[in-house]
Amino acid sequence: MTAPDRPRLTVRSPADLLAAVPYLLGFHPADSVVVVATRGRRIVFAARADLPARGADPRLPARHLGEVLTRQDAETAAVLGYGAADRVTPAVDAVRDALTATGLAVLDALRVTDGRYWSYLCDGADCCPPDGTPYDPGASQVAAAAVFAGQVALPDRAALTARVTPADGHDAAAMRRAGVRAERRLLTLLEQAPAADLLDGRAVRAAGVDAVRAALRRQRRGERLTDDEVAWLTLLLTHLPVRDHAWERTDGRDEDIALWSDVLRRAEEELIGAPASLLAFAAWRAGQGALAAVALERALAAHPDYTLAQLLDDLLRRGVPPSDLDGWPAVGEPSRVVRRRRRRKI
Repeated sequence: MTAPDRPRLTVRSPADLLAAVPYLLGFHPADSVVVVATRGRRIVFAARADLPARGADPRLPARHLGEVLTRQDAETAAVLGYGAADRVTPAVDAVRDALTATGLAVLDALRVTDGRYWSYLCDGADCCPPDGTPYDPGASQVAAAAVFAGQVALPDRAALTARVTPADGHDAAAMRRAGVRAERRLLTLLEQAPAADLLDGRAVRAAGVDAVRAALRRQRRGERLTDDEVAWLTLLLTHLPVRDHAWERTDGRDEDIALWSDVLRRAEEELIGAPASLLAFAAWRAGQGALAAVALERALAAHPDYTLAQLLDDLLRRGVPPSDLDGWPAVGEPSRVVRRRRRRKI
């Protein structure tokens, strides 16, 4: 499912909203404060932050969420806190104040725990009983529509993080051997390349373009890259022109997310900067901000100075919508965006 194909989830009740949140985030939240921005009855954006620890200033995540929401083309918002009342209530109150200060109307504010929700804006015992309102997210048409569209809600954030770390059965020793073969292959390439091709990196770029093209073609056919192909591709992606070539051909397609997820999970740790960033970009373009975030966490943990990961992390933290890049990448066409980032040597 590509970014333009993502369904617009329609909410008609608090239960619908609660059913939608796990699919908007990609996982079921816990100990979290979530803001869902809406236009009319349509959800246009969702952002999540961890609940502050007991005794911590609840205004810190509130300010961040307020700043993020101001960049969305939203009319209203709802605030949801997941967890115990003594932690949720201060956080929800602070977020409500931050959103109100930006001029955004808060339609509802809920606390959610153990299959029940309580509204902070309703005190009617007939509609908001003191012991909470039970809800069944699986019974909502919103959940059914999300599942039908292929969206997934993982059990928790840890399950999402597992999508960007080596899978069970990953043979690290085999990948190291493949890495050694890739280094020898690169050395042979450099030894045999004409001097002119070495001066401007033409030989490495040509090999990288071929490797990226082959990987994309294999992914479209539903085939998995071999260890040698992953090792060769990730080694070549350390060459910025090769990385940029792959970036220009990466969008929010399912195939892009699948390819870079697989490469990231199998790459040697010193080579994960590029595949993690490419996965993050593809996930962000597809509206999967949570997957983009965990990919960037892994990239920056291993390579804190990797500039492309820093740039994408800033986009996510500022809540820049993927629609701001509609029309890019335009493969084969020069663009001001591409020229700018090349000058900056991202």
